Amino acid sequence: MSELALTIVRLAFLGLLWAFVLGTVIVLRRDIRQPADASTASRASKGSKKRTPKAPKPPRVSRKQKVRGTKLVVIDGPLVGTVVPLEGQQVTIGRAPDSTIVIDDDYASSRHTRIYESEGSWVVEDLGSTNGTWIDRVRITTPTVLPVGAPLRIGRSTMQIQK
Repeated sequence: MSELALTIVRLAFLGLLWAFVLGTVIVLRRDIRQPADASTASRASKGSKKRTPKAPKPPRVSRKQKVRGTKLVVIDGPLVGTVVPLEGQQVTIGRAPDSTIVIDDDYASSRHTRIYESEGSWVVEDLGSTNGTWIDRVRITTPTVLPVGAPLRIGRSTMQIQK
């Protein structure tokens, strides 16, 4: 192979490497700016006008339906089987050592979420976490009533309030 042909092959290989790196960076930037749950919603509404997604409304609980849970139980994840009694106190969840439930998970923030009592029901509030707090496959953005038995997902852990 001549010197010129070898140089052209090397430059072409270098160009392909740079194209791969730039493609990877573009995909990562898009994924960081547009989380997976928002991308599926935008794909579903491609043919229609662009709409801003509304935050889910907290479920209405009538006085007859109010069933108070007495404990928070971890049902999936590294702390499976952990039970925290709910006695009118606030429960904090995160990686911080002073949290009520300390989750050693890369997908949980230091101060991820808190659960507190309000008007006879338990309310869960996301504290600005990166990966979000999920109730039954719905990401919450505002304080939301947590019904008894509904799965609360934080990182790789799932918990629920039980009687």
